[in-house]
Amino acid sequence: MITLETERLTLRGWRDDDLDALAAINADPEVMRYIMDGSVRDRRQSAEGLRKMIASWRERGYGLFAVEVRETGLFIGWAGLAVPYFLPEVMPAVEIGWRLDRRYWGHGYATEAASAALRFGFLDRGLSRVISVRHVENVRSARVMEKLGLTREFDTVVPGHHQPVAVHAITRDQYRARFDA
Repeated sequence: MITLETERLTLRGWRDDDLDALAAINADPEVMRYIMDGSVRDRRQSAEGLRKMIASWRERGYGLFAVEVRETGLFIGWAGLAVPYFLPEVMPAVEIGWRLDRRYWGHGYATEAASAALRFGFLDRGLSRVISVRHVENVRSARVMEKLGLTREFDTVVPGHHQPVAVHAITRDQYRARFDA
């Protein structure tokens, strides 16, 4: 498993003992407000999600990283790359995403973690394009996407959930030009 380090964070592989903290994040209505239909997830659903995140790494060589604060080792959420099967009209695609414990919002952690994961996707895994999908009302995620260099391409609706979303994207060439990578 790949480990990435930033100034304040470690992006690492998943451990069994991450489940309690992950389940707590997924059970927070404010965290889940703009995720799919806005429903919280229970411990069983979080455990299934954790299994899928681990499997993604084996299948693709990339995935979602567990994110912890370097100074304390505290797990605060996840960030990384996934295939957005929930939105068939963008396929084939790879999505950059993040989900953090609400107590850690507003400190730049989402941008810092997602930036490291995006760099990994383009420079280490050779991806040519990465998208990010957000609920149209999620202005916090819109700001993170802007800082990452993604631009809004179009709006659509998620099938099955009927949630309005905005699709943002960046190519590897755009990334290299913007971040001199």
